[in-house]
Amino acid sequence: MSRKSRRAARRSHMRTLSPEILIFTLTMADLGEADEAELQRMVAAEQQKAQFTAQVHHFMELCWDKCVEKPGNRLDSRTENCLSSCVDRFIDTTFAITSRFAQIVQKGGQ
Repeated sequence: MSRKSRRAARRSHMRTLSPEILIFTLTMADLGEADEAELQRMVAAEQQKAQFTAQVHHFMELCWDKCVEKPGNRLDSRTENCLSSCVDRFIDTTFAITSRFAQIVQKGGQ
């Protein structure tokens, strides 16, 4: 398919898109390879952030279910200690995993 016919097909398809998607599509079409690669890196970074946030929320639910028997206006010392220990374990585990990934990346780069 020639470049001209691809553009015509793209224009035909764009008539059915919402304005937001149309703007994004036009912007993507105008990007060069370097810009597109940078955009892909940015999207990947945002996906990683979203995944990390989801993991934190999941972990907090686990800690809540494990430690909080009956919610009230205040936390008793046992609940507070349990939550603190649970968060500490999360931080330690996250640090260990991050360090291991850094080691793997460093070995791959050598």
